[in-house]
Formats: sequence, structure tokens, C-alpha cells
Amino acid sequence: MHAGIRFGVALAMMAMGQALPASAQQAIQASGHQGYAGSRSCIECHERFYGLWSTSRHGLAMQPYTPEFAKKNLTLQDKEIKIGKHTYRTDITGGWVVEKGPKGEKKYKIEHALGGKNVYYFLTPFPRGRLQTLPVAYDVNKKSWFDTAASGIRHFAGTERDQPVSWKDTGYTFNTGCYNCHVSQLSTNYNLKTDAYKTTWAEPGINCETCHGPSAEHNRVMKETPKGQQPKDYKIISVKKFTPEQHNAACSGCHAKMSPITATVTPGERFFDHYDIATLEDPDFYPDGRDLGENYTYTSWLMSPCVKAGKINCVTCHTSSGRYRFKPEEKAQDACMPCHESHVKNAPAHTHHKEGSRGNKCISCHMPMTSFARMNRTDHSMLPPTPAATIAYKSPNACNLCHTDKDAAWADSHVRQWRARDYQAPILKRAALVDAARKRDWKHLPAMLEYVSSKERDEVFAASLLRMVASSGDEKITPVLLGAMKDPSPLVRSSAADALQHVSTREAVRALVTAAGDDYRLVRVRAAASLARYPNLPLNGADKKTVEAAHKEYFTSLTARSDQWSSHYNLGNYYSNRNDLKQAISSYDTALKLEPRAVLAMVNKSMAYARMGENRKADESLKKALKAAPNNAAANFNMGLLKAEQNDPKGAEQYLRQAIEADPQMAQAAYNLCVITSKDRINEAVTWCRKAAELRPQEPKYAYTLAFYLNQKGDRDEAVTTLKAVIEKYPGYKDAERLLGEISIK
Repeated sequence: MHAGIRFGVALAMMAMGQALPASAQQAIQASGHQGYAGSRSCIECHERFYGLWSTSRHGLAMQPYTPEFAKKNLTLQDKEIKIGKHTYRTDITGGWVVEKGPKGEKKYKIEHALGGKNVYYFLTPFPRGRLQTLPVAYDVNKKSWFDTAASGIRHFAGTERDQPVSWKDTGYTFNTGCYNCHVSQLSTNYNLKTDAYKTTWAEPGINCETCHGPSAEHNRVMKETPKGQQPKDYKIISVKKFTPEQHNAACSGCHAKMSPITATVTPGERFFDHYDIATLEDPDFYPDGRDLGENYTYTSWLMSPCVKAGKINCVTCHTSSGRYRFKPEEKAQDACMPCHESHVKNAPAHTHHKEGSRGNKCISCHMPMTSFARMNRTDHSMLPPTPAATIAYKSPNACNLCHTDKDAAWADSHVRQWRARDYQAPILKRAALVDAARKRDWKHLPAMLEYVSSKERDEVFAASLLRMVASSGDEKITPVLLGAMKDPSPLVRSSAADALQHVSTREAVRALVTAAGDDYRLVRVRAAASLARYPNLPLNGADKKTVEAAHKEYFTSLTARSDQWSSHYNLGNYYSNRNDLKQAISSYDTALKLEPRAVLAMVNKSMAYARMGENRKADESLKKALKAAPNNAAANFNMGLLKAEQNDPKGAEQYLRQAIEADPQMAQAAYNLCVITSKDRINEAVTWCRKAAELRPQEPKYAYTLAFYLNQKGDRDEAVTTLKAVIEKYPGYKDAERLLGEISIK
């Protein structure tokens, strides 16, 4: 019998239009960014553009808080806002937020205002150089004050998924959470040893040099060039020469739910050389790809048929200062010209809405507006209304956003009458695959793999599925992952490279070595992360050099944001994969110093201790994890395995039961419960093994163990049937052949 319990793997291994002051140059030099002259230096030659920029939402992305600002933009707070045990009132004249609570009254100075299109958020100084987002924000449209954190709660099927965190949480710290998107030429100057910042920036808001690069040399060259002549080199980045991809990349560094893999980026460089993005594995998306939480546009933008066709980019519809080019009523349909001229010129025939009505506008149906945390955002996937997805997944559709008195079934019946082609079917099909992958319903795995391999695949949906199917443990994913490593999309290739860390075949390693030399940095970084499991690969000179270079890039990506706990958590995983367990534990400790509630760091730290044979320390780390998150499946699972190793079957059973209660799809927990209960409860053992085999039909060990205990229970016929199925599916499975022979002899 080869069933047993081993210490397991954690389930989860992986955020101004003010003119420059007289001391502008000193401020820029202090920011550590040489060669930047500031936006004021642009006025002499570009006065008109300076005027447009300085009053735009980009220019005003952050502003100093002043009485003049308050008088112009805010209204008095009419009543206190209660948050937990405290109440908050904003004194807009004095520039304070007043907190009242059990320990008395405290005042927080308002230093900066962020945003302004829909909401103003406010920043206050905190210890160790932090700027913290204050607990009350201002709704520009409703002219009212509200609880900042509570506005961001997401609801799933009538229940709260998230609870609001304290406004003092690191998630609301400007230095980390608002990374580089509200000020220009930011340097956080973070000191890990003291956990302190000396953050500087050249200007509040997004200035000219954010997109055009440093301008000091440009200014010098232009002044030295005789009047009427043009210099050979303007010494500035000209966005006029950008390709559509470059335009999109220049904007998406801020307009994407991304994670950086480098510390700096120069305008004109490619997005996937500097960032990764969240796709539909993230619960902030509905399964069909519509926004649920805040996703900052770029993921849905990549799903747009118009973008895929290469016909448009960000500045097709927006100016460089962020304004919408087609806001005037008479220009409303021009955004879709000339590609959709026939629909635009005879819009009512296409929209089935009257001329001049809201429903007759292209963007009303193809870019409907939804709201999250009081921030209005348009759907940039540009896909048609899909009320059938609303019925299936409660995602928003354009029809019912306007016709609020009707339901999705009403809308669905209308669009089906209007269109002979069932345009909703492909969207529903891929949404169903994402939904099943999120639930780890692997009955649909063949369809998921077929979609990823199809010529019609959407890169966002394909990447999403690749990021999720790895947890199936099914060997059928291997050829699909290897095929995806040759996909034209760097997003798909990087997702496949990441998933291949779970595949230990010669072909997988070879594909990862090749990917370590990919043209895109994101692919190289993900390949290096997966290759970290093989620290002593026998490679030839060229391959060795390629892999070493990719490892350096990967290491740099992990240290690019040393102020984020997740960086050190991932660094710990890197060292753990390379069997440098002491360094892994040190990295997990750093992660926990920055975020004491980081349960995954506690779990993986315990596993590192267990591999070192230090079970007492492993136990301590898991206890801390369970104290922080009693229902965490990974913590309970690993504590159950540890208790089994410590010869405490009752304790092991208790924690394993809690693990599978927290995650009913955890086949490993069911399997180990089968082994434990087999000692004195054979019927229950069979039940657990059957569950494990049903959850992971691709795992022959589970079916084999089920047959073993069925035979012990006396169910010989079912045991034989189960073993024959295993042997048919896995001809080389010797244990099953041996057991079948033993049963047959009897």
C-alpha cells in the first residue's frame, strides 16, 4: 500500500496644473531625476498645449490642498460620518479631518487632493514619511462626503466578499498604493531597514515630461537652433511617431490593473517589458470579462475587436491630456468612423433606437458606463450588450443600465429578435469556461484546453484559463501549455511559462529555457520563475548565459518594489524553489514585518521550517496563520499534515476537515482524510477516497487508493472495476496492476 501523508504545498504561491514654484530645479534635482526641466519650461514654445494640460484631469491628478481649492471644488460636510468606533468630520476651511472616538479627538491635516473627475481623495502626513488616504472622500457628482473604504466593498450573490479595511491600512498609503500615477518623476526613496520613506516628486499631477521624457536637453537645443531652422535631433520623445502599441503602452502604465516587473519605464517602451496585468482569474472581473471591481481599463481594452484590428489606440479617442475628443453632441458618432460608416450613417437601423436618443449612440451600447467606489468608468471592451451573461453571471449589460425598469430576460429577447446571428454565444461559451475554472470544475477542462489552443482564442481569456488550469494537476494540460509557449501574445506565453512550473518533463524544461530568451521581458521573467525549481540544470554555454540573464531580470522584478510585502513573499518562494530555505524564511519574515496579516507568508514559512526538520517552528508559524485566518484552507491543510507527521491523528483529522470545509474542492484534504479514517472507519474512508477521486479524476493515486479500501471493505467488484479503469487510462501504473492481480488470485 503506497498511500500516505506528506507535508504538502501551500495552495497559493503566488497596487496638476500648478505651475512649478521658483525652486523648481531644486525640487527636480532632489527627486533624483536628472535632465528634467519641469512643465513651466514648456510654456515659451507650447503655451496653448500648456494651457490645455494644466487644466486637464492629468494635470490635476494631484493638487496641494488650499482654502482656494476647497472653496472652488468642495461643499461643507453636513453630518459626521461614523466608521467603526469613530466619527469623522471635514473642516474644509481649516484643512483638517477631525476624528472623534473613545480616546478623544484627533485632527489630521489635509495636504493633498487626488482625482476630481468623480471623487476627490485626500492625503495626510503619517509617521515614517508616509502619506495616508484620509477616511472621508468627496463625491463630485453628488456633492457629498462618504466613507472611503466602505465604498470599495464588492458584493457577490447577495453576500459581502470584502470587508472594509481601516483607512490606516497600508493599502491606503499613497507611497505604495498610488504608485507613480498621480505625481511626476516620483522617487519613493524607501528604506527597508527602517521601513521609512523620503518620497519626492518633481510636480504634482502628470506633467509633460511623463510622456515626453526629460526636456532640459530639448530646451537647450531649441534655444541654440537659429530661428527658422530645425535641429537634427530634438532631444525629446515625440509621441507623434508612436505606433498604436506604443501609444497604448504609454497610457496603460497607469490605466491598467498591473504589477510592475521593473523599477522604471521610458515612454515608448512596450507594456509587457515592464508590467504584468490581472486577467479574469481576478474576482474583480465577472466571468464574461465585464468590470466588477476597479480594473483600470487595459485588460478590457485588450478584448476589444477594434483594438485587435489595429485600427485604434488610446489617443484615437482621447487627447494626450486625457480629454475625450468626441464629447460634443455633433461628434458623438465620429469615434467609430470610418470603420463603421454604414452603421453610423444609418444608426437607428443598427441600434433600434430613435435618432437623437441616448440608445442611438455607439458608446451607449458598446461602451456602457458602470460605477465602483463612486468612480464612473466606461467598458473599453467595446463588445455588444450581452444580457444572457447578466442572466447567467449577473454581469452588467448596456440594455438594462438604461432600461432599469426591465429585466435581463426582456433585454435578451429583444437582442435575439434584432440579430439573426447569435453573437452572444461565443461570449457565453468562454465565460462558462472561466466560471468553471474559478470553481475548479475540471469536468470542463477539455473544453478549456480546446479554447486556449483554438485560432479564435481571445488572448485575455486564454491567459486567464492558463493561469487557472495548472491547479487541475491534469497531465492533459502539458501539450497545451507547450503549444501556448509559441502563442503570438506575450501575455499568453508568460501565463503558459508560469503554469509550466507545475510540469516536470524534459519538454517543459526545454520550453522554459527557450522562453528565457524570449523577446519580451515578462515572458523571460515568468520562465525564470518556473526554472527556479531547477537550480543545477546541465546547460550548454549559450543556454546557461540566457537562463542566468533571465534569472537576473526575475530577481530584479522581485525587488523592484521593496516596500511591498508581496515582493518579499515571492522572493521567499524563489529561494524556497532553489532550496535556500534559510534565505526563504528571512524573506518571509520581511514580508510579515511589512504585513503582519500575510497568511500565505506564514504558511510557506512553516513549510520551509518543515523541510528543514524544524517541526516546532513550523507548528508555531501555522498557529499564527490560523489565528489570523481560522478558515484558511492552506493553513488548515498543512497543519493537518504536520499533525499527522507528529503522530496526532485526531489533530490531523480535525484540521483536514476544516481545510475541506473551507475549500470543498481540495482533493488532497479528502485523500488524506481517507488514509486517516481507514484505521477504524473503513466506510468513511471509502467516502473520502471517492470524493478525492471525483474531484481529481486525472490523479491515478486517488482512484487506486479508493480501490484499495473498497477491496478492504469487501466491495471486490467495484474495486476491480475501478482498478481496470485506472490501468486503461494509465497503462504504466504498476501499483494498480499489482493490486488487481492480488484481488484476482483471491
